[in-house]
Amino acid sequence: MRLLIVEDDRNLRGFLRKAFREEGYSVDEAASGDEGLEAAFATQYDCVVLDMMLPGRTGLDVLDELRGRGVETPILVLTARNEPPQRVHGLERGADDYLGKPFDLAELMARVQALVRRSRMRISTSFATARASASRSATLAMASPLNT
Repeated sequence: MRLLIVEDDRNLRGFLRKAFREEGYSVDEAASGDEGLEAAFATQYDCVVLDMMLPGRTGLDVLDELRGRGVETPILVLTARNEPPQRVHGLERGADDYLGKPFDLAELMARVQALVRRSRMRISTSFATARASASRSATLAMASPLNT
């Protein structure tokens, strides 16, 4: 699984990189909103862990840009801005989950795993639905009186 961590705190970013790699994730990092956007548009990730208070473009700017351009990758906001109105605002803007700092590493890992699992299930369901629809269309076309 491939993960993008967008976090300006170098120590936290390094801690998260190490923790997720130990769990078998491939991890890319970005220290600013601009770097995060560049990485997210260049690579297909299974999940993005996004800080809100970033140099340059804020996490909300990154979130708006990704969702505005149709990127459906699950995004977990990990931030010190953890009051209920801020959490609601982030979720309304397109975050899939929101976790405040300080955080429990096991909880963060579980939330990322859940987001990835749900995303993969949604993709699998969409693929199966599309395949079934195509099969029905082909069957109907073959049964059409125009084919006789």
